[in-house]
Amino acid sequence: MGWSDRLGTVGVWHRVGGLDTDVVVQIEDLGYRTLWLGGSPAADLQAAERFLDATASLTVATGVVNIWRSGAEELADSFHRIERRHPGRLLLGIGSGHREATPQRERPLDAMAHYLDVLDAHGVPADRRVLSALGPRMLALAGERSAGTHPYLTIPPQTAQARAALGPAALVAPEQTVVLGTEVEAARRDARDFLRSYLGMVNYVSTMRRGGFSESDVADGGSDRLVDAIVRHGDGAALATAVREHLDAGADHVCVQVVPAAGDVLPALRAIAERLGL
Repeated sequence: MGWSDRLGTVGVWHRVGGLDTDVVVQIEDLGYRTLWLGGSPAADLQAAERFLDATASLTVATGVVNIWRSGAEELADSFHRIERRHPGRLLLGIGSGHREATPQRERPLDAMAHYLDVLDAHGVPADRRVLSALGPRMLALAGERSAGTHPYLTIPPQTAQARAALGPAALVAPEQTVVLGTEVEAARRDARDFLRSYLGMVNYVSTMRRGGFSESDVADGGSDRLVDAIVRHGDGAALATAVREHLDAGADHVCVQVVPAAGDVLPALRAIAERLGL
């Protein structure tokens, strides 16, 4: 069984901090088959193991482990520990972070290749990991040395580009941020609050520019055009449409991030699940 079958077409992305087991159990009950743990989960993968212990068949993926903060040897040991307890239910998403938060970040392609070398040496199969690949060279590395890619804050045309670059067999699993609400200005405020830090990071802004957004789109908190495209908002039908657009563009799996994350994410997830027939 390939990853597109194991993950299902739609999953949930949530920062590992502040996520409790009861919510994870409810996510599985809604029909979501995969939980992506964001916010740079630690190499010990204790949260992933806790959520796997609490659920029946949910797959847990990391979205993503930061190579500058989590040692590859420890991550490999954690992978094998969890694999013994929950075979086939863990997918390692790995990324190189961004320079604004990681001063030591230099030559990320070389650093990622070395990190994968260590995982190889410690028996972590290439098909049990994906790379968060925003640029074309990291995407090429993802195709060569992992199951595929887990892009973040991208739009459906970029999903189509990733599919074209990686070919039909690779896993393409983008994240889609959403706000449940039909009051446009309120939804845009939530979206801008979410995007504020990302619009100060070179790698994400570069990705937005490659996606067709202009310098004015990424300036001053983001244009309405950019905000509406990256953080989709509306009722359940509108949010389900956002997911389908990625799937139609070639994604195998789309993971939904609900903002504001500090609120109750379940109503939005329930609305999407109902409309997608999960």
